[in-house]
Amino acid sequence: MAGMILKEDVEKVRASADLYDIVSASVTLRPSGTGTYVGLCPFHDEKTGSFNVRPNLGVWHCFGCGLGGDVFKYVERQENVDFRGAVELLADRYHIELHYEQNGPARPEHADSKRTRLLEANEEAQRFFVSQIMSKEALAARKLLGGRNFTQADCERFGCGYAPQGWDNLVRHLAGKGFTQQEMLDAGLARQGQRGIYDYFRGRVTWPIRDSTGRTLGFGARKLYDDDQISAKYINTPDTQLYRKTQVLYGIDLAKAAIVKKRQVVIVEGYTDVMAMHLAGIDTAVATCGTAFGMEHAKIVRRLIADDSLGGIQLIGPLKVEGQALSSRIVFTFDGDAAGQKAALHAFGLDSAFLSQTFVAVADDNLDPCDLRIERGNEAVRSLIGHAKPLFDFVIDAAINRFDTTYATGQMGAVKAAAPLIAQIRDRSLVDLYTRKATRRIGVDLDIMRREVNAARARLNVREDDAYAPKRRFGASGGANGAGNGMAAADGTHRGEQGRNPYDDPARRRALEHRDAAEQTYFRIDDAVFIAEQQFMAMLIQVPRAIDREMFGRLALASFMTPVFRTMFQAVAAAGGLPGDDTPQGLWMHNLTKAGGPMLESTINELAVMPLPLPESDRQGEPPAGAQSGGAAAAQLKPASKEERRYAAELIAKLLDMGLMRRIGAAKRKMAALPDGGEKIALLGEITRMETERKDLQSQIYNSGV
Repeated sequence: MAGMILKEDVEKVRASADLYDIVSASVTLRPSGTGTYVGLCPFHDEKTGSFNVRPNLGVWHCFGCGLGGDVFKYVERQENVDFRGAVELLADRYHIELHYEQNGPARPEHADSKRTRLLEANEEAQRFFVSQIMSKEALAARKLLGGRNFTQADCERFGCGYAPQGWDNLVRHLAGKGFTQQEMLDAGLARQGQRGIYDYFRGRVTWPIRDSTGRTLGFGARKLYDDDQISAKYINTPDTQLYRKTQVLYGIDLAKAAIVKKRQVVIVEGYTDVMAMHLAGIDTAVATCGTAFGMEHAKIVRRLIADDSLGGIQLIGPLKVEGQALSSRIVFTFDGDAAGQKAALHAFGLDSAFLSQTFVAVADDNLDPCDLRIERGNEAVRSLIGHAKPLFDFVIDAAINRFDTTYATGQMGAVKAAAPLIAQIRDRSLVDLYTRKATRRIGVDLDIMRREVNAARARLNVREDDAYAPKRRFGASGGANGAGNGMAAADGTHRGEQGRNPYDDPARRRALEHRDAAEQTYFRIDDAVFIAEQQFMAMLIQVPRAIDREMFGRLALASFMTPVFRTMFQAVAAAGGLPGDDTPQGLWMHNLTKAGGPMLESTINELAVMPLPLPESDRQGEPPAGAQSGGAAAAQLKPASKEERRYAAELIAKLLDMGLMRRIGAAKRKMAALPDGGEKIALLGEITRMETERKDLQSQIYNSGV
């Protein structure tokens, strides 16, 4: 049993872990404002990006569900582990040796260490299966793969292996590597029998099922021998702590980069189909693993192909992709037979925004992609995808084509068959369009088809949706699209050349400040006092080196009227005040969050990703500095630019001015109640001094030249 991880090792992991690198493994991030990236939240289902990441500060926050935190908090939620588990996973990823307290309270190995062990067991099993593929016993496996036009190099590329026929070959191999029987069972690599545990995969070709980062979560395996006690042609790892069949896609590790670049994904039905697609040049192909494509799969795909090029405007439907012949799309390679038709109908249960980009590709003679490649070559596979039809058209046309519409009875039969399909389209903006298309194809009056569609819609209790309607995030009128999302489109600003402040225009600055106030979730008010306090706290968190220490020292708790910011000011004091210039970015955020506690954590995260009216300093469209060679949060707090120092000085001056105004008002009320005499004269002198100080501050606000 080990004690707690040493604090210096935790900080070493924090400094090395790159938040952009880690988040972008599962979420497509697009630049949105200074150093901020936006994507679809991986922790709740959404169609417009509200998930903000600030890599240089090592913080993320979702304005949709309210979750946020640092790199450890992200890994905790993404991997379903606790803090210690997150540190250990990241330490393993960045090759950092951890040390544990020897004199601290001992604690047993728990689920987080167990998860690491299960990953290691799967990786060792994959090495074992690959080592067996060239054995004499594996001849049947090599013949099966070779008969599908896969070379040895192809098999190596996709990790094809062979599970020997014996009883416990893998079990004995893993035991020799130090894995316990319970770990083998928990990883789904073994089963419990009357005589002990035995291999789950035996006498089969194997494929590793990995996540988008390349970690092996489980396996798929195909039957080779007639005497196999398991009759199913394909079996997969049972659900484990690592492997959930509804949340994995075979080939995602190979296809992810191409999916993000092309905003296209091809869904096939088998492991060999994925191989055939990639070898034919369709490098966006993935497959489900022993289950139908469902909502969890759709979330994975949507996060990767999401487009936010017009900011807060929701883009739905096939979009043109620069440099690509095909538009953005999700292509299913269903069979054209009854089973394929049923699978296509199953897809109607997915959400409207997803379906608007969904296509179906069916080969002649119902050949699957692997057989199509064998019989007709790579070009035929590429052509199959290039000529895919929109899902709705495919299903409706298939129903209509069953009837001879040259006869009135055939026309009515086609109407009766197509109407329930059209009725199931939840997106009301498309129902009328497809009703008219079907009417033209069948050759009947529009009123007849529309009546049947409406009747079927009422009978099926279809829940209406509008994929093209803008999705509002907050109740505030100014906050429909989320902080930091599509700023150029939302406020009419074009950033222009790097370094020029587009917010020199006072109207644009005020628009952004009011928008910031409207879109936050922690305090529902929009006035000058609140805005100044909010902007100052955001500057303090994001660019603390812009804050003048002498001016900051003049602030007091009374300088803040908003309760949450009064508490925030106290948290800054508890964190030790302004950080030193050599403090790492990530450590500053950690110290402040720790001092603020759980009550302020969400507020701090929101402020950390909140856009500020300052010039763009990060290159747009590229990962932040540190994404390739270490965590950006490891860097020291970045020096403040002249614009940042000036803006911070303006904000502090405003806070001090408002504080003086409140003190002057209180002094005048007190003076009015005093009789003439020395005390009243002294108070008048104090008021005069404060009014002079106010004038100096106001001059500083409008003539600051930091």
